Amino acid sequence: MNNGSSSYASGPRTTTRRSLEYGRTYVVRPKGRHQATIVWLHGLGDNGASGSRLLETLPLPNIKWICPTAPTRPVAAFGGFPCTAWFDVGELPEDGPGDVEGMDVSAAHVANLLSTEPADVKLGIGGFSMGSAIALYSASCYAYGRYGNSNLYPVNLSAVIGLSGWLPCARTLKYRVESSPDAARRAASLPLLVCHGRGDDVVLYKHGERSAEVLRSSGFRNLTFKTYNGLGHYTVPEEMDDVCRWLTERLGLDRSRS
Repeated sequence: MNNGSSSYASGPRTTTRRSLEYGRTYVVRPKGRHQATIVWLHGLGDNGASGSRLLETLPLPNIKWICPTAPTRPVAAFGGFPCTAWFDVGELPEDGPGDVEGMDVSAAHVANLLSTEPADVKLGIGGFSMGSAIALYSASCYAYGRYGNSNLYPVNLSAVIGLSGWLPCARTLKYRVESSPDAARRAASLPLLVCHGRGDDVVLYKHGERSAEVLRSSGFRNLTFKTYNGLGHYTVPEEMDDVCRWLTERLGLDRSRS
C-alpha cells in the first residue's frame, strides 16, 4: 500500500474536466457474520488490488471490504503526467479549495458503493495517502451533510480511517461543521482513526498531525491519532494491528466466523 517514494510537489494544475472511468473494484467478502462494510481507497498511482491483498489477511471476519481503483488522470504533482488518482493534487499542504470537483466526484463514487449495502450493516471509509485524503474529506461531507458542491451526502458513516494522509480543504472545515447543530452532532459522534509515521517523506508527518488537530478543533471529538516512530510512507503490522483493534471496538465487531 505504498504510493511511491516521490514527495508531492508543485506543478501545473489541470483545469479541464473530462469523463473519467474507474478501474477494477476488488471485494474481500466477510468470512463470518456480515456486520460492517468499509470502502478502502488506495494511494496515488496504485490500484484496488494492493489494498485487497492486505485487507484479506486481517483478523476481521465480519467486515466486507470494497477496494475500488481510481481513474487515470493528469496529476499536477507529477507535472501533468497521468496516473491513477482520486483527484488532482499539487503541492502540500493544500489548505485552499484544491480540486473540490475531483474530490466530490470520488467521494460520491465511494458513497454510491456503500449505498447498496444492507440496512443493518455499519458503513465506513478508509484509505492510505491520497485515499486517506478522500476518506477524511468524506468525513467532513458526512458531518456537513453535503458535498463541496452542496449536493446532499447520502450515507450514514460509522467509522473513518486515514493512514499516512492529510485533510483537504482544512480552512473551510470548521465553518462547515459549525454551520448547524446537526453538523456539529454528526462530527462529534463519528469515530475517526488517523495514523501517521514520523519518518514519512512523501506526506510529511506534520501534515498528518495538523490534520488531526484541525479535525479535533472543528468538533470531531471522537478522534484517535496514532504515531509511529521511524515509519515511512507505508504500512507495518503494528499499525494494522491498531486498525483491527480500533475497528473491533468502535464497530462492536465479534470475531466469530459463524
